Amino acid sequence: MTTRTRLACFVRSVRRACAAVVGGRRPTGPVPTGHLRPARWVRTRLRTGPWAALLTAGLAFVLVFLAAAFPRALDRGADAALRDFLHDRGPLETSLLSTAAAGAGERAADLEAVAGELVARAGADFPVAPSGPVFGARGLLRRALTTPGLDRPDGISSPTLQLLYLHGLAERTTLVAGSWPSGATDGDPIPIAVARGAAETIGMRVGDVLADDSVPARQVRVTGLYTVTDTADPFWAGLPCMDRACLERSPDDPTVRYWHTAAVVGGDDLGALRTWGYRASDFWRLPLDTGVLRADRLAGVRHDVAAFLTGPTMTGLLAATGRPDLATTSRLPGHLDRAVARQAAVAPLALIGPAAVAGIVGVVLALATALTVERRGAELRLLRARGGSGRGVLARLCGEGAVTVLPAAVAATALALWLRPTPRWTAAVTAALVATAFAWLAVPVRAALPPVRSGPAGRRRGRLIVELAVLALTVVAVEGVRRRGVAPPGAGPDLLLVGAPLLIALGAALLLARLLPVLAGALARAAARSTGTVAFLGLARAARGTGGRSRPSALPLLALVLAVTTAGFGASVLEGVGLARERAARLIVGADASVAAPAGLTLPPGFVAAAGSLPGVSAATAVRLESEAFLLEAVPGARAGVDPGATQVTLVVAEPQAYARIARTVGAGVFDPAALAVTPPAPAGPDAGTPTVPALFSADLARHLGPGGHRLRLPSGGEVLTVHAGTLDATPALPGATRPFVVLPTPAAAVLPELARATDWLAVGRIDEPALARLVHALPSSNLVDPGASDPPGPTASAAVIGNDPDGLRSGYVTRTSAAVTADLADDPLQHAAGRLFRHALTAAGALTLLAVLLTLLRAAPDRAALLARLRTMGLRSPQGLALVIAETLPHTLVAAAGGALAALAAVLVLGPAVDLSTLVGAPVPAGLHPTAGPLLLPAAALALLATLAVLVEALTGGRRQIAGHLRLGDRP
Repeated sequence: MTTRTRLACFVRSVRRACAAVVGGRRPTGPVPTGHLRPARWVRTRLRTGPWAALLTAGLAFVLVFLAAAFPRALDRGADAALRDFLHDRGPLETSLLSTAAAGAGERAADLEAVAGELVARAGADFPVAPSGPVFGARGLLRRALTTPGLDRPDGISSPTLQLLYLHGLAERTTLVAGSWPSGATDGDPIPIAVARGAAETIGMRVGDVLADDSVPARQVRVTGLYTVTDTADPFWAGLPCMDRACLERSPDDPTVRYWHTAAVVGGDDLGALRTWGYRASDFWRLPLDTGVLRADRLAGVRHDVAAFLTGPTMTGLLAATGRPDLATTSRLPGHLDRAVARQAAVAPLALIGPAAVAGIVGVVLALATALTVERRGAELRLLRARGGSGRGVLARLCGEGAVTVLPAAVAATALALWLRPTPRWTAAVTAALVATAFAWLAVPVRAALPPVRSGPAGRRRGRLIVELAVLALTVVAVEGVRRRGVAPPGAGPDLLLVGAPLLIALGAALLLARLLPVLAGALARAAARSTGTVAFLGLARAARGTGGRSRPSALPLLALVLAVTTAGFGASVLEGVGLARERAARLIVGADASVAAPAGLTLPPGFVAAAGSLPGVSAATAVRLESEAFLLEAVPGARAGVDPGATQVTLVVAEPQAYARIARTVGAGVFDPAALAVTPPAPAGPDAGTPTVPALFSADLARHLGPGGHRLRLPSGGEVLTVHAGTLDATPALPGATRPFVVLPTPAAAVLPELARATDWLAVGRIDEPALARLVHALPSSNLVDPGASDPPGPTASAAVIGNDPDGLRSGYVTRTSAAVTADLADDPLQHAAGRLFRHALTAAGALTLLAVLLTLLRAAPDRAALLARLRTMGLRSPQGLALVIAETLPHTLVAAAGGALAALAAVLVLGPAVDLSTLVGAPVPAGLHPTAGPLLLPAAALALLATLAVLVEALTGGRRQIAGHLRLGDRP
């Protein structure tokens, strides 16, 4: 026989063998006498059990989809949180700024060459924004324009002008008058272009020659006016007053105001920057493209940034550009470190849900495998009895699983990759492969394993060893988390914090598996003394198990306890985050709503009464804040005042009753208002005749005060004698105060009338924010003239800001509410991603738990149907049969729900002190998690109800049909 003929025979043999395993086309040709064609295993199995095959494929699809989707969801959430976090910092905070002194004879091409070197040396992990670098040169000195006719807000200070050169200015502006500056010559005025808004405000026109106050005077000539195309373009970040004139205040005298703007020169006039600005500096800003950042490449971004700042990249730039004074600075490293810390803080809390889902998936696979092996046990034993080898049976089961599991797994993986697009696919595909392997090989491996033939003593000993090992791991994990807290930044996900709640749930499930037979047996003995038999039979079966087992299966109990514990712990975390965020918002605002007058001004007299009558206000008070008060007594370590031995303090004047209620609501500086209602005795000695009022002192101030009264002096020169009435660690009107403060009651205004003029208004309650905003908008002028004076000026435009931006409108009244601050704190993609992932995990855990309950019911269905068939022949009615099923299955559900709630409570109690919610809250809050009834009981009640409904549906739909079959065919043990 030739080699070709042998190869053809081998190929035909392999083809026939594959067809025999997976059910392909029938082989053609004559069959030898005395031999029968073997039936195709897979095709026969799929035809005889199509629903079982469909359910197997559906289970594999769900498990593989969850395994592939959760890593993708984690990646997408981390990327979106990182990008939004850095985008919210602004372009200046996420850029590298390089500067160098401008050289003589420098031209625009020289700046462009350095910009090209910077972009070329940006690493792959530091993507430059598509808009490219922003570079140019600026004069370091602004000069006052003394030309007559220019606008001066107070008729005193002249406007100031700074000169710049910006590369790419023409592409981002529109020339509306004149021409762009060019062609400067020595001795002539410097040609400049100014924003049209600034020119109209200050009074400039095209062709004007403007001079400064130097001798001899330097001059500029306005050659063109431009408008900015898009003021929100990141190109303009860090370049103030390029599109308008800015009203600024003198640092020496805040009451003096003047206009300031910037003008641009041409690329061939860079020498004019030194002429006008005394010195000039070149700058290059390299913006990071935050829209394409990935959380898994943060280490590379940090490395590239460090190389730009002080590493080899900067060394190469110094040599390539020939600028030894080139220096690069950036705040980006700090923001990247904070982003890493945020991810590390949220990762454990976000991974608890997926970890619980993985545990429940394992339980579901174990239940499905046990159900399949038990249902097909007789078939497999018959195959072995008729000469089938273990290897052959395993191969046929693997072939059957390949036909049902593998297509479903491929479809599930593709769907997960399509629904959750992200550049990273390794983790998702790896998880999908692992889930596919478990779903495919679970039944073959379980069927191929030899039965365990250890006696009762050996089984008890093995179970005890497993329980002790779980207990030891739980104690180690809990103690480790309590000792060191959450893993430090950069250490990766805290596996202890992720695994500790699951280990607590596992330990609780094993304990309940021990207690359930005892509890059910006691209830069965109690039910045996009653006249009915249904409750006794159901509880007895619940105590000893079904299908010939000596005790109930612990797997469905474990699934329920895992789901309830994880849901309770996660719901407690989310509830704690919400409560902590509300408290943090109140501490930031100082109340539920606050209104502050501009610096140096007071609120109008009628505003306090009008605001106090707004809907929802439960307590409100006017507050007088005075930061320039002095306590005329030496306090070590405090800031010295205008007199020797004086201590500068912040004075707070408020109505005691309302202010005390606000302090209780906010949770800062709680005090008894009666302490400020006591009238101190008149002083004697040198202080005789000085008005005396009770006062609350800050703790750091009170520690250094001596006995007796203490004189308090206001900037106007008025003095009061304060008597110590209490000590406060904080006070609502001064959130986050670091300077010593003194709190006086409003009756002190009778002593010094200037204290009656309020600078702030605080209120608590469910306040109508739109009504408050309308009230503030109706306030009179917020200019430098005090609207609280006896002769206020006429009404002009004022402003209100609702939110956490007290400097949003510097010239207007600032309004903040705790609800708006809470919304600002909650508007964090990292928090949303963690919460969304956890909710999805809980939904998947609940669905898989129901599946575990249904698989348990299906596993016990034949034995239960045989029992009900026998009892039906003895007169058992259908309602009694339903009651028997409920009595058998309901104890497991209720015990698991109660045990899961207790395990969740234990997890909150023992792990709560180590949980830091600051990252999820969005503001620093004290570490710790406190249990509340709602988050612990609601998940347990919901899952118990769903499991009970599943039991009822299965009993109503499947029980009667199975009983009828047993009555027709007889009992089959």
